[in-house]
Amino acid sequence: MGEEKDLMHNLISELRRGTLILSVLSQLSEAKYGYALVQSLEEKGVEIDPNTLYPLLRRLEKQGILTSQWDVGESKPRKYYSRTPMGDDIFRRLKEQWEQLSENMEQILREEEI
Repeated sequence: MGEEKDLMHNLISELRRGTLILSVLSQLSEAKYGYALVQSLEEKGVEIDPNTLYPLLRRLEKQGILTSQWDVGESKPRKYYSRTPMGDDIFRRLKEQWEQLSENMEQILREEEI
């Protein structure tokens, strides 16, 4: 039973991993710092570990999809991330792909029920 539970946990994690980029990009039309992004995603039912998020943010920034800016006006400096114009375009295109993929999967799964 424990092995099956571990297997299921791993499969669910793998399935969710494929949605993280789209989930993160969906929240960055306006600048957010990392912890606020984690909270925003968790409020919407998307769990993301900070140890997963921060490397992802750095990678997306390096790819030109995100930009960042430090805010040192508060007591604790925070790095805010937001989508670049290219990031907006990529988000729109990924969202279209997700909608098509989701529609296809719904159809496939409905066929299974028949």
